[in-house]
Amino acid sequence: MRVLITGGAGFIGANFVHHTLEHRPDDEVTVLDALTYAANEASLAPVMDRIRFVRGDIADAAAVDALVKQSDVVVHFAAESHNDNSLRDPSPFVHTNLVGTFTILEAVRRHSVRLHHISTDEVYGDLELDDPAKFTPDSQYNPSSPYSSTKAGSDMLVRAWVRSFGIHATLSNCSNNYGPYQHIEKFIPRQITNVLSGIRPKLYGAGANVRDWIHVDDHNSAVWTIIDRGRSGEIYLIGADGERNNRDVLELILELMGKPADWYDHVTDRAGHDLRYAIDASKLRDDLGWTPAFTDLRAGLAQTISWYTDHREWWTGHKDLVEARYAEVGQ
Repeated sequence: MRVLITGGAGFIGANFVHHTLEHRPDDEVTVLDALTYAANEASLAPVMDRIRFVRGDIADAAAVDALVKQSDVVVHFAAESHNDNSLRDPSPFVHTNLVGTFTILEAVRRHSVRLHHISTDEVYGDLELDDPAKFTPDSQYNPSSPYSSTKAGSDMLVRAWVRSFGIHATLSNCSNNYGPYQHIEKFIPRQITNVLSGIRPKLYGAGANVRDWIHVDDHNSAVWTIIDRGRSGEIYLIGADGERNNRDVLELILELMGKPADWYDHVTDRAGHDLRYAIDASKLRDDLGWTPAFTDLRAGLAQTISWYTDHREWWTGHKDLVEARYAEVGQ
């Protein structure tokens, strides 16, 4: 299969490239990535001789059309994805998440190419901390930030192109990912690299906000399950029953790294910080037979800590800049 992966130098996309080459060695992989600040070509260095890498913008219609024409399936990871950044400047989120997705959709429509669109559970808004409910494929969209609203818009574009033009596409909305190659501005790698750098970690507010964590390898195995077995036009939620509040996650990281449980500082909470996400992945499990490999957050975090410890060269050059940006806003 000829696979075009957009955003393949980003966190989840790079791991998807590694996963594909490991489990589907006969597939031909092309990566399209603009190499914005959140991408890292070094994430693909171990496999660069086995892929075709194209630096480009997914909103560049001519470049996208040429690549899609040569593909059997497009796996669309490319997105601006950091909530804090979307609050400071929403414009890149509109460009990439909306205009970029539109560009991909028009190309797959012209060339009748299979599409899988990667999205987030944040499009559904948030749940109350004491609410037993979880998000399902039928949950109402209720995004709360420029990031999540542009991802919601991109989802709606895909749905419309399926219905209006009959393109062959599936969608997935996933809970919070963690694992190797994640940009150190994100919650889990920021805390790990803080400890490795001798910096006290930072916790938004009281740390009561709940996320449903999933290891990136499980996310990517689910994506291939959907591509191989999913029904066109269907939406699948990807989760691994990993609900934990931010304080518990941070304290588990500190425990695994040999630090006191209270070795962190509270900082001002993020504006509009969603309370809780929780995924009901029963459709994916029951209809397609997918199951996660990492069912224990402790084991997944231990593996992730080991990766950042062993790959300091991948992140140390960015650490000072990331912390300076957070310091500017008191976080």
